[in-house]
Amino acid sequence: MDNTNIIKHEHQLSKENRAELKGQKPCVLWFTGLSASGKSTIANALEVRLFELKKHTYLLDGDNIRLGLNTGLGFSDEDRVENIRRIGEVSKLFVESGMIVLTAFISPFMEDRKLVRALLDKDEFIEIFVDTPLNVCEKRDPKGLYVKAREGIIENFTGISSPYEAPIYAEIHIETDKMTLEESVEKIINYLENRGYFNA
Repeated sequence: MDNTNIIKHEHQLSKENRAELKGQKPCVLWFTGLSASGKSTIANALEVRLFELKKHTYLLDGDNIRLGLNTGLGFSDEDRVENIRRIGEVSKLFVESGMIVLTAFISPFMEDRKLVRALLDKDEFIEIFVDTPLNVCEKRDPKGLYVKAREGIIENFTGISSPYEAPIYAEIHIETDKMTLEESVEKIINYLENRGYFNA
């Protein structure tokens, strides 16, 4: 693709201007973990809690994005990489608008998460590892996906026929088999509060 005639538009309003108006420090809360680990459940509960604190947020969920923006992508390694690349770019736009954006995606590959982190400024990418043992995820299996993966109906399923590369140095580590939903949400809230994300 020839980008020689494309010139980046510079906004008169900065990210800092928008963040100051909202009274918060923009960031991406990147939830990663196996299917049925609890990413979306925690992210949804956290967004409600942030709303109660009058913070400006938006939640990007894996299934919702694949039903819209990324509807044409499959689940091969290449498509998974492109899926996360697009999410990273969308997340960056939300951060530029001064928002706290929550993303709930398996995002199985460490390198892809690293690339998204590199799109953002220092301290704007907060990786949240929703660490749930595979056997617990399989017992939950709310969509019946693990059963289908075990039967070979679903190919390239993370944790079964496709690898999941767990974070080594995630900013926040949530063990859902040991913590309640409320404890998980409060751990993230405390992290944000203690590091000044609730002040512009």
